[in-house]
Amino acid sequence: MNNMSLPLASDLETPTAPRRLPLAVKLGFTAFMAVLVPVYWTNYGPTNFLYFCDVALFLTLAAVWTESALLASMAAVGIVLPQLVWVLDFAAGLCGVKLLGMTAYMFDERRSLFLRGLSLFHGWLPFLLLFLVRRLGYDRRAFSAWWALAWMLVLFCYCFMPAPTPDAGAEPVNINYVHGMSDDAAQTWMPPLAWLATLMAGLPALLYFPTHLALKKWWPRAEA
Repeated sequence: MNNMSLPLASDLETPTAPRRLPLAVKLGFTAFMAVLVPVYWTNYGPTNFLYFCDVALFLTLAAVWTESALLASMAAVGIVLPQLVWVLDFAAGLCGVKLLGMTAYMFDERRSLFLRGLSLFHGWLPFLLLFLVRRLGYDRRAFSAWWALAWMLVLFCYCFMPAPTPDAGAEPVNINYVHGMSDDAAQTWMPPLAWLATLMAGLPALLYFPTHLALKKWWPRAEA
């Protein structure tokens, strides 16, 4: 008599992949985006979402729900280093020291406290992305993927978005610094196309590639 027993139905079920990101992170970040997107759209218009940091927000939103290491890694490569500089500049401003001036708008009392509060995401987003990449692993394709995306954004903003002007109001101008570092006037150090070429070469060389090397060395590699 055969002593082999038939497998139970529960034994035949495919095991569910364990959730790598806490549900609280997914719900909390989604709630934040549900507030930020309509508020920014109303106050700044849809072109505001062409900034690198805002594009990273949407990549992060997709990453937390799909648990995509590639999407989280792309956002990390693109904005962790510049946003850490934002944190230093903001901290200096809180101490009454003008470091770079990139966070001067956070101390502009003409802007509502609510809008400035939403902009604090620049301070915590890099740390969230580092947490996501730690949990999901670093996808080494992220460097080339974000590089290509950044170049497309830069070229689009240079060709189609408004140049710097002192009376722009709330409308985003000089998005992603394609005309220089000031929103009031274009840079005059070099010809416009030379600045554009310098920006396109400098972003991957000075920001994205060093971040890529650090994440590749210190963070776990994403599973294939």
